[in-house]
Amino acid sequence: MEKAIKKADVLIEALPYIKSYSGKIFVIKYGGSALINPEIKKGVLQDIVFMSYVGIRPIIVHGGGPFINDEFRRLGRKVEFSDGLRVTTKEEVEIVDSVLSRVNANIVSDIKALGGRAVSMNTSKKNVIIAMPHKESKRLGFVGEINKVNAEAIRNAVRPRAISVISPVSMGDDKELYNINADDAASEIAMAVKAVKLVLLTDVKGIMRHKGEESTLISTLGMKDADTLIERKVIQSGMIPKVKACMNALKAGVSKTHIIDGRIPHSLLLEIFTDKGIGTEIVKDR
Repeated sequence: MEKAIKKADVLIEALPYIKSYSGKIFVIKYGGSALINPEIKKGVLQDIVFMSYVGIRPIIVHGGGPFINDEFRRLGRKVEFSDGLRVTTKEEVEIVDSVLSRVNANIVSDIKALGGRAVSMNTSKKNVIIAMPHKESKRLGFVGEINKVNAEAIRNAVRPRAISVISPVSMGDDKELYNINADDAASEIAMAVKAVKLVLLTDVKGIMRHKGEESTLISTLGMKDADTLIERKVIQSGMIPKVKACMNALKAGVSKTHIIDGRIPHSLLLEIFTDKGIGTEIVKDR
């Protein structure tokens, strides 16, 4: 009986969030272990299907770095990064697009197997994002930045209970393909479609005041404090672009952003539908 009461309490706690978020768009950057480990992947996609059933309109923007690395190694190509971005030749961006197209199709298939509805929006084929060469293109090759997001096309696909699944590889006005960082793509899409939330799934608990000490997890972080933590090198390396992607989204009108550990079972539901949450939410300064 006690367990049943606790389960009911969870549902009651979730109710105001379900009412508040019904009909709203959430953008979820989906990558890391949640994309690779079959058990974790199933749990994350179950959460997203659940969200779609209670009226939320989720958009998934996925990465696929480990799969790209595996393919590069299989083909005998060098895996090279500069400032967190994959150095990509013209031939290699075709490989990246092929790998991410397969990842995209698999996510769509898995969502359907869980009883959800999914719409594949492979950007290089559907012009969801218009790219332009990165300002460091001489060094990075065919890495891109976002010139424009086709918000209308995405909004038209985000029908009730339909989950849009977007690959970050994009085409420019020059008809060339460009590899775009998935965190940046998720942030820009969240801005363009006026999403209520941007959620970045990672392989860490969130932002810690002391590296590696999970007891120092920061549950809520304002933008000014985030800048200070970057200056003090508390936030560093791969977490910096994630935090900046969140702050850019907040400046453009996204209400809340979250960095959470996708390895925790049902982390999305715990972060979104409970009072305490489990990761780090980055919010506008009061």
